[in-house]
Amino acid sequence: MKAKKDEPKVVSGNIIDFQVLKRLSTYISPYKGRFYFLVFLTIGAAFLAPIRPIIVSDTIDNYISVGDYEGLVRMIIILVVLLFAQAIFQYLHTYFSGWIGQTIIHDLRTKLYKHLLNLQLRFYDRTPIGRLVTRNVSDIETLAEVFSQGLAALIGDVLQLAVILAAMFWVDWKLTLISLSTFPLLILATYVFKEKIKASFNAVRNAVANLNSFVQERITGMSIVQIFNSEKREYKKFKAINEEHRKANIRSVLYYSVYFPVAEIIQALGIGLVVWYGAKGIINDRVEFGDLVAFIMFIQMFFRPIRLIADRFNTLQMGIVSSSRIFKLLDRKDQIPDDGTYSPEKVEGQVAFKNVWFAYDDEDYVLKDISFKVEKGHSLAIVGATGAGKSSIINLLNRFYDINKGEICVDGHDIKSFDLQSLRENIGVVSQDVFLFSDTIENNITLGNHEISRQKIWEAADLVGARKFIEKLPGGLDYNVMERGATLSVGQRQMISFIRAMVYDPSIIVLDEATSSVDTETEELIQSAIEKLMKGRTSVVIAHRLSTIQNAGTIMVLDKGEIKEMGRHEELLAKNGFYTQLYQMQYKEVV
Repeated sequence: MKAKKDEPKVVSGNIIDFQVLKRLSTYISPYKGRFYFLVFLTIGAAFLAPIRPIIVSDTIDNYISVGDYEGLVRMIIILVVLLFAQAIFQYLHTYFSGWIGQTIIHDLRTKLYKHLLNLQLRFYDRTPIGRLVTRNVSDIETLAEVFSQGLAALIGDVLQLAVILAAMFWVDWKLTLISLSTFPLLILATYVFKEKIKASFNAVRNAVANLNSFVQERITGMSIVQIFNSEKREYKKFKAINEEHRKANIRSVLYYSVYFPVAEIIQALGIGLVVWYGAKGIINDRVEFGDLVAFIMFIQMFFRPIRLIADRFNTLQMGIVSSSRIFKLLDRKDQIPDDGTYSPEKVEGQVAFKNVWFAYDDEDYVLKDISFKVEKGHSLAIVGATGAGKSSIINLLNRFYDINKGEICVDGHDIKSFDLQSLRENIGVVSQDVFLFSDTIENNITLGNHEISRQKIWEAADLVGARKFIEKLPGGLDYNVMERGATLSVGQRQMISFIRAMVYDPSIIVLDEATSSVDTETEELIQSAIEKLMKGRTSVVIAHRLSTIQNAGTIMVLDKGEIKEMGRHEELLAKNGFYTQLYQMQYKEVV
């Protein structure tokens, strides 16, 4: 399965994207003290590492070889103290690098989620949800390893290599050159491994994103899959995507399984050369036995960071790739501009569309030169065939999308001049497709707004006629409706959405085919509640059943994004036009 267009490509040969790394470093600024302490620990651990082989060498040559027992005990105590010091440094280094990593991803994940909350619906229309989940969870989690196993550890390894190399030259420069004779082979093997594993890790990340998107969408739409008997077809698609994921991971495992044995062989070859040369030197009195032992330890200490550096580097590469994706998402300017300052405590409710043109893709207009006005406390019903543009009017009134041309006003003020939160607080929407979160009924009604009391919820429930069914549920308002309200009927979910709109007491109420999904009995139950809800409020009603809007103050007929007729029910029937055709078609359906 091909990677999506928004996936950044990792170009072989670009070792580190310093621009991304620099941007990442800005998130360290609030924690400079701990970061500088981590730097100190990294430097300290690097300088402690080569001391042990030197002490061992000195102990062998100056105490064990001459039988100085007391000196040997002193040296053992020094070694034990050194080991404890290294353990403490290692513990503190691991803890603080992990702490910094987790804290930074906490801050970044919070910032990303806040950014997602403010993106307009146009962005979500075009972006798979699974990919956004990957960005907010998996990609950000990868960044923790950048700080705990990547950047700090990589710097520590490089610094440790430099210190060990200096110590080796200080002890015996000839043995050092012999030790390093196999070093070019390791560098070559490490470079090849780095290039291969970098590409495979990028493929793994793409495969994970594709897998997340596919699974999320299919689970969400499982009812459609089963209704149309598509289980086998979807299973085959999943197997193909899962196979790509498996292959990508196996490639990375293959590179690891080849690289580390090769690195071990090269290290063993280096030790063999040192032992061969050192043994000859001992025989000829050119090399001390302690120095030979020290160099065997040096080689093990020197080659270990080299092997790990490739792994650290690729951890860093994965983090940078994930960071690039996250920053690309953070840089998206798809928010509805919220630079309005008008913020009335309560709007009167007058709504006016003035020569409004709108297209979802900036080309194909779904609304064309729409103009109408709804006075405070009056009602407007919008009817028309599917795709006529009815729901688009609702989306524009709430500023879920911005218009291409024209003007939309509330109380004579352009809605762009409103503070966005203030505008939406004054517009209540009851939609046909009711979304409920996996939470209690109370939290689904209040959406976490603690200013809404239970008394207000019950008052709204009485108005809708929903108290009886809520009280019958285990726990009443504390009943968990499960994901998407799966444990409730369509009618019950719809009534909860009415309560949700009522408790916020909006000045403008929008009913987007709010009764089309309920049975006739439930529709009759909430129809009186709708009338009470609309009383004293400006209301815009999108209706599928024309019988529900015959008493509306004004009925507007839309067809292909244009207003064809406006007037009262009787007036429109008398015209014998579009409305009459819709009415007769529905009447025939009923008959």
